[in-house]
Amino acid sequence: FTSLRISSLNRHVKTHSDEKPHVCHLCLKAFRTATLLRNHVNAHTGRTRPYKCCDCDMAFVTSGELARHRRYKHTLEKPFKCSICKYSSVEASKLKRHIRSHTGERPYACYLCSYASKDTYKLKRHMVTHSGEKPYECYVCQARFTQSGTMKIHILQKHGENVPKYQCPHCSTFIARKSDLGVHLRNLHSYMAVAIKCSYCEAVFHERYALTQHKKTHRNEKKFKCDQCSYACKQ
Repeated sequence: FTSLRISSLNRHVKTHSDEKPHVCHLCLKAFRTATLLRNHVNAHTGRTRPYKCCDCDMAFVTSGELARHRRYKHTLEKPFKCSICKYSSVEASKLKRHIRSHTGERPYACYLCSYASKDTYKLKRHMVTHSGEKPYECYVCQARFTQSGTMKIHILQKHGENVPKYQCPHCSTFIARKSDLGVHLRNLHSYMAVAIKCSYCEAVFHERYALTQHKKTHRNEKKFKCDQCSYACKQ
């Protein structure tokens, strides 16, 4: 990164730091810069929305929110394009997450086991399996589950007489909607031109489901070994 202004350089350097000194007095969430905090507080209060859409009555706290709104609702523009496939996105963050499906990168790692994810949402969902928390409740019998997917399978199998059941032809997954089955097939069972390497060994796979099943064989493997003694561990 280079800049003509020292203020821009200083602001950029902060993106490499974990320090977040600016704290919201309403929810205690912390931010790197005063501008980010101000935008966040505005979102709480809703008082200041200076960025107004010229095509409808919506107004927004930041220019970024306005630009995102216009792309989704009015221009339908998708300026962020993947250099490997035909995927394009309204938001840069979604393109960044998509590119990880090509590279196999999993930057968000669980500190309790070997699980790693390409986005923070899936890591948060995984962490619930360690905490024992069961936030998802079946609306029929009030059984509780750690993940929404497990609850959906339960509803289909136990209470799904009148719910359409679409079973994946490649694995044992049951899915309620045909459109969701299509997403499942694309994400897990479609052929990928760029193979993904296992993070534990040299094996490579052109299908994400095959990689997921293979990684289970490493579940109890103690990958990290001390070079001074016989100690080994998973993390």
